[in-house]
Amino acid sequence: MNSWVTKCLFLLAMVLIIRTLLLPNTISFHVSKNNEIELLKQGNVRMKFLEVPQIVWGLNNQKIAFARACLTSRMLNRTLLMPSLSASLCYKEMDRLQPISFDKVFNFERFNSLCDGFVRVSRYSDVRNESNLIEVQKGSGRRWTLERDLDQLKEFSNQDYDAYETIRVVGKNPFLWHDHWPVSDYAKVFECLVLVDEISKEADEVVSKIREFGSETTSVSSYQKPYVAIHMRIEKDWMIHCKKREQRLNMSSICSSKEEITTRVANIQGLKPQTTLYLAVANELLEDDSVLNGWKQGMHPVDKKRLGLTEIYKNHSYLIQSAIDYEVCLRADVFVGNSYSTFSSLLVLERTQKMIKMGVSHPCGTDVRWPSYAYNIEGESGGPRRWMTNFSDSSLQAISYGSNSVSC
Repeated sequence: MNSWVTKCLFLLAMVLIIRTLLLPNTISFHVSKNNEIELLKQGNVRMKFLEVPQIVWGLNNQKIAFARACLTSRMLNRTLLMPSLSASLCYKEMDRLQPISFDKVFNFERFNSLCDGFVRVSRYSDVRNESNLIEVQKGSGRRWTLERDLDQLKEFSNQDYDAYETIRVVGKNPFLWHDHWPVSDYAKVFECLVLVDEISKEADEVVSKIREFGSETTSVSSYQKPYVAIHMRIEKDWMIHCKKREQRLNMSSICSSKEEITTRVANIQGLKPQTTLYLAVANELLEDDSVLNGWKQGMHPVDKKRLGLTEIYKNHSYLIQSAIDYEVCLRADVFVGNSYSTFSSLLVLERTQKMIKMGVSHPCGTDVRWPSYAYNIEGESGGPRRWMTNFSDSSLQAISYGSNSVSC
């Protein structure tokens, strides 16, 4: 009996050793919505990768580019290799862009945990054979249609390309790639983007300062004091851009002056007296320093300078500064922005998503939590128009390039 047990244990040990040598990484299974068992390929077991160019432009353009790269890799049944973001804002001089690793801005582990079974990001160290790659040019230009782009992606999925461990896409920034996915798919990726602790703590300090400022005007504790965040797009670079766009589209609801913003914000129904306003604005790009003046009595505007936070922002790159402001606006009790701004549009998407998860059936209704408004479009009683994201849209087109369609 002892000999028989010993032989069994020996054979079992040999099987485990051989299995470990041949399959050093784990394989898990996932049951899809259609009750089909799908293989989730983790580590390097049968994994294929997609590598994309450095992601550039503003924070939210980079977030869209990242999501588009993730969804492209999902379509190709590949894992996205962790891309390089851009810390600086530089449109034409590509050689001056300051690359920053994705995991210096967003929590790598949290992303893969939250998006498990949907999309996945891998480190370059996960690649087994660096030479087993093919470099391909993604189509571009006016003649490169949505249909041709989709055909190219289907071609990348065939057996000829499947033989390569890595497909390296060269060419333009993923933000400018064609869009083949619904808003809900993008929203899923955005939901998995969690800021690293260092940046989140900086946002905590800004929010704390805003609430402390508000508590000085009322008897409400700073922890409970609500605030309104306003993404004021009145900087020099924006005004040049939006005026050109108004001329090109032959419309007049893109640009908003400071006077128009202050007037419409003052007409938001339901705002209580002694309201704290946080103005998310690039102070260094303003024509003058009068941004805090001209607001309705009972409204108390603050910006980075007034809160004494200039040094905190100066210590960070453009990308990190934008990430802090984004988080501060996301946590605001009320948000007011410009519907043609990608920054504002993605904020409204996340705020709408929060309302839906809280069970709000009519996000455009009155007295809802986390309401959002577009100040460039006139709404009720001369105030800004109510704004929510339409999650049934078949693409991110309206959000990616701006629109006056605010779904309310």
